[in-house]
Amino acid sequence: MRRDYDDPVYKDWRIKVYKRDKFKCQMPRCRSTARLQAHHIRRWSSASYLRFDLNNGITLCGRCHKEVTGHEQQYESLFLEIVRKNSG
Repeated sequence: MRRDYDDPVYKDWRIKVYKRDKFKCQMPRCRSTARLQAHHIRRWSSASYLRFDLNNGITLCGRCHKEVTGHEQQYESLFLEIVRKNSG
């Protein structure tokens, strides 16, 4: 299934991720507010059951998202811990 960035469900998920993360990149030592992207902690292609789970998303700037892409497993535990803290 291809991702539809205009899908209302996807847009709602993305905005909720940004709000929870206070519209800032969550990569440690980066708090950029430019070119924000909602990153799926567990990949869109391999974890379809988590595609719209708020706890499977984290806000990254474009630069940090590019750094993480292809290395998702290395960041998974770090990102899940950040999401737990941000969720209260």
